[in-house]
Amino acid sequence: MKIVIPGGTGQVGGVLTRAFEAAGHEVVIISRGAGVRWDGHTLGRWADEVDGADVVINLAGRSVSCRYTAENLQQMMRSRVDSARVVGEAIAKAADPPKVWLQMSTATIYSHRFDAANDEETGVLGGREPDVPGYWTYSVEIAKRWEAELNEADTPGTRKVALRAAMVMSPDRGGVFDYLSWMARLGLGGPVAGGHQYVSWIHDDDFVRAVALLIREPIAGAVNLAAPNPVPQREFMRELREAWHVPVGLPATSWMAEIGAFAIRTDTELLLKSRRVVPGRLQQAGFEFHFPNWREAAQNLAERRR
Repeated sequence: MKIVIPGGTGQVGGVLTRAFEAAGHEVVIISRGAGVRWDGHTLGRWADEVDGADVVINLAGRSVSCRYTAENLQQMMRSRVDSARVVGEAIAKAADPPKVWLQMSTATIYSHRFDAANDEETGVLGGREPDVPGYWTYSVEIAKRWEAELNEADTPGTRKVALRAAMVMSPDRGGVFDYLSWMARLGLGGPVAGGHQYVSWIHDDDFVRAVALLIREPIAGAVNLAAPNPVPQREFMRELREAWHVPVGLPATSWMAEIGAFAIRTDTELLLKSRRVVPGRLQQAGFEFHFPNWREAAQNLAERRR
């Protein structure tokens, strides 16, 4: 196949590119700084790559690993909404449009909750939870707008899937697993604000296999890409410390987490929001996870990272 990946220069793009190229597929990266160039919001010569492609996987969007200032939140919104809109325009004008458009979304679209897991059918979308910071609602709105551009695109010949992805765990430098492992090895990988908030994640091997399934099976709409067993942050970090043979992780209160997040230029929403997401539609389609549990996934990732 010819697979076009706008925004494919990040960690997730790297994971998919390696896997697809190893399987013998042609991968075309579209980005601002490498591969075929675009600006992320207007049509250009890059759209020629979409015409005749088999699959488009749009990963474009400003990184969420930043301070959630008003300016950064606006950039997150614009980069996601604009790129999804213009990818839809490129597909709509193509003489030979791709059969499948996989649009990155996020598990953050679901509510901050502890009582039950969110699947695609019964999950509760966020934005109305009491007692959460106001900008958490903006993050949910970004995800909703992202998916709205996908749904509203006039592309009748192309099957569309919104990838509501949890954190994709791979051993790559600069990825989320690398960052969390750095914290654990420094002894900072303890519970944050009690550690009861849930963490949803997916191993890179399962992520690649799930994307491959969504390319070949006639599934459309929103699909959760997450392992079936999310765990509380306290347990998540304990298993990660064990994978790195680190006996102790210092706990942190909410205000301590705020100071740490400020120091490394990120935001506490990534630590404090309870993301309890399960892969209902993948399991209904018969998908079997190689790494359904975090203990085995963390051990595998740490060994590969070593």
